[in-house]
Amino acid sequence: MSISVDTKPEFYHQAIKPSHWRDVMSAEIAALENNYTWTITSLPPDKNLIGCKWVYKIKYHADGSIERYKAKLVAKDYTQIEGLDYSKTFSPVAKIAIIRTLLAIAAVKGLHLTQLDVNNAFVHGDLSVKST
Repeated sequence: MSISVDTKPEFYHQAIKPSHWRDVMSAEIAALENNYTWTITSLPPDKNLIGCKWVYKIKYHADGSIERYKAKLVAKDYTQIEGLDYSKTFSPVAKIAIIRTLLAIAAVKGLHLTQLDVNNAFVHGDLSVKST
């Protein structure tokens, strides 16, 4: 097992020093801006301010070498009040039983599977599948 000297930062002031963390944070901000994730506006007097924080992760290859660095800007949702700051949540998760079933069907039918790694995903409305 490979031991890496790279450690993930816990705080922004630690991450801003190495260029690889600055690069992934810049890419995250660019993705948020390109997807019009927010609009800068004045805070209404009857609303609560929700802060945000950076979450850092290092992804590794099977041999222990570094595959990539990841940084996500996330809301401090533990400060939100249901009904005031949000009304619905949406977080689809694939269950392991579904994954196993899918793999079993693919194996039996001799199907080819391909992995897709989504860098940024934003749901703004209904999703539809287009046939090719």
